[in-house]
Amino acid sequence: MIAYLFAFVTRWWRRGRQVEVLARPDLQALAALSRQALPLFVQESPAAQKYLALLGPLAWGQFPERPSVRLWPGRSPIPRAAFVAAYLLKLDKGLKSMKKLRDELVQQPALVWVLGFPLVPSAAYRWGFDVERSLPTPRHFSRVLRTLEHTQATFLFQATVRLLGAELADEVIFGNEISLDTKHIVAWVRENNPKAKVPQRYDKNRQPKGDPDCKLGCKKRHNAPTHDGSDNTPTQEGMPARQATVGEFYWGYASGIVATKVEEVGEFVLAELTQTFDQSDQSYFHPLMAQVEENLGRKPQFGALDKAYDAFYVYEYFHTAGGFAAVPWSDRGPKKQFSEEGLPLCAAGLAMPLKSKFMERSTCLVEHQCARYACPLLFPERTGEVCPIDHANWPKGCITTLPTSPGNRIRHELDRNSAEYKRIYKQRTATERINSQALDLGMERPKLRNRHSIAHQATLIYVLINLRALQRVRQGKAEKAKIQASGA
Repeated sequence: MIAYLFAFVTRWWRRGRQVEVLARPDLQALAALSRQALPLFVQESPAAQKYLALLGPLAWGQFPERPSVRLWPGRSPIPRAAFVAAYLLKLDKGLKSMKKLRDELVQQPALVWVLGFPLVPSAAYRWGFDVERSLPTPRHFSRVLRTLEHTQATFLFQATVRLLGAELADEVIFGNEISLDTKHIVAWVRENNPKAKVPQRYDKNRQPKGDPDCKLGCKKRHNAPTHDGSDNTPTQEGMPARQATVGEFYWGYASGIVATKVEEVGEFVLAELTQTFDQSDQSYFHPLMAQVEENLGRKPQFGALDKAYDAFYVYEYFHTAGGFAAVPWSDRGPKKQFSEEGLPLCAAGLAMPLKSKFMERSTCLVEHQCARYACPLLFPERTGEVCPIDHANWPKGCITTLPTSPGNRIRHELDRNSAEYKRIYKQRTATERINSQALDLGMERPKLRNRHSIAHQATLIYVLINLRALQRVRQGKAEKAKIQASGA
């Protein structure tokens, strides 16, 4: 009896809910067709032709969709590739909400056909399907953005990097010179609204109700030493952020990118990572560089970074790749000079012998080995001599602790006035230009309220930036070929 009832309910559900859909090729296959092979209403739509050209180069047929086999009856789920393509259209058009995206698609049946949404047949329209019934609700658009898998969000981005690498392989060693930087993302919460009356606005233990994932962080610090030698660092122990005047505080996230610049061609994104705003700039370095290696298949040789990345492991990374890192000196203590044997010199110019080694684990981001060096007049034995400059630490003697990594010595001895250093450091303009484009696409203040949606949208913003750049590169090549053909 139970089995019979279940079969009856299943047949009723399928009869009432399952709808025949109109199938067609994916975006990449559509873009490869001649214009005459497309339906007439698609041929006549400038918007459809525009997005076929913009989105068509990507391998949509290999998009990692969810398994379509389900244990319950009903319609098959809408392909995630259609949603992602719609999100890219939303970003390109500057639409502020999912409702506006859906309204735009309702008015453009050819776009709905091109993007790959399942189509509900209808003889009432000349294009052969009901647009309203073929599209999901705005809430479902938002839900899918939040629940995209990481592989789905990054698949298209990695594809853009490889397409750009193949397109520019004849001109440069693509991605050999990179820059790295972060861009803040302000959460959509009332705590970030200066006009809203919020008690304890900058208390990190009071999570905003509008976004359960965002974190409190500092966008810009102003505690650099002043001309008179003082600084603006708070002197009171445990001063709350709302009383500090050393920076700009926000609840939100930050997006880190690795970019590369090709002279007279443009700037391109090689890797991206979005984290909550409480993470340090240094925490982006290793994950981003691992992405770069995966996307390019090799390490870049040269890097341009700001002084927040003035750390031994940054210099070591690019040194092992056969190049160097162009990073300004961060003024965390005086520069060291070294003897021919690699021993640090004290303030008096004497080589300091090695006293001991240990592993630093608790007070650092990257676990590493450190060495402690002692005063040569006192260790390993007292020589009976006095300090030639009568240092303030005498007669106890000076002790210096440094990482044993070769990157540490490079950090101290790097010639930051050389022409090669200045040339590489100019690569930093690549991240600035990319961040400027991302700002225009709504990166800084997204109307989203959770970490997953914001991270996925950030990835798609960089996909769009790379796709636009790819289109410019191909158009430039076509124009050059046309000029050469006419000249011949």
